[in-house]
Amino acid sequence: GPLERRRCRYLHTGRACCQMVETLLAALILVCSSVSGGSPGGYTGLPALGGIYYYQYGGAYSGFSGADGERAQQLDQRFHLLKLPIARAAMAVGGCLLVFPCVLILVGVLRVPWHFPAWLLVECTLDIVIAVGTIPALYCFFHSLLRVYNSSVCKVREQLYQSKGYQGFWCSLHGAEIAAGLLGCVAAMAYLLSAGLAVREYRTVHEQKQKPVQL
Repeated sequence: GPLERRRCRYLHTGRACCQMVETLLAALILVCSSVSGGSPGGYTGLPALGGIYYYQYGGAYSGFSGADGERAQQLDQRFHLLKLPIARAAMAVGGCLLVFPCVLILVGVLRVPWHFPAWLLVECTLDIVIAVGTIPALYCFFHSLLRVYNSSVCKVREQLYQSKGYQGFWCSLHGAEIAAGLLGCVAAMAYLLSAGLAVREYRTVHEQKQKPVQL
């Protein structure tokens, strides 16, 4: 009926489109973060993802003998444990960023801003807080990762695999982590745009609600 059409009309607005983009970016950040904190062993470079086959079937350590193989496994596990808290924190942030715009879309479809225009100011404030908070969050993310890659565990692990001819175990940021950072920057800009649209919508709703009183 007319009520359903009015609710679905919100999905064609600029705010809804911006919020759907934020949802997509959050989902991609979540995926990239999960790749960063993947299995205990594995190639750290995206071009070497084909080497995952060796880990699945136990052939990754075929070039090692005896103590070297056990040492490689131990280094993989220690390196994984160093990166795991960072990856979990990034996944938690990505999950929160995924839920937040979904809630805003639901609120918009239910026409809550029309009945309570002050909600738009609250939404604008939250958008600005998220956009500004993304900058220190990205700094902590990359600072923590670089600290792990500069650790002795990563350096020894890199040298051990290189001595056996294996590639892809470099102590540097890989594609998924860089992509997560870039997506975070784009998400911050999207939230700033969403904040501006929320202010404009507040003015529009306020003016429309004042018209019957003036008449």
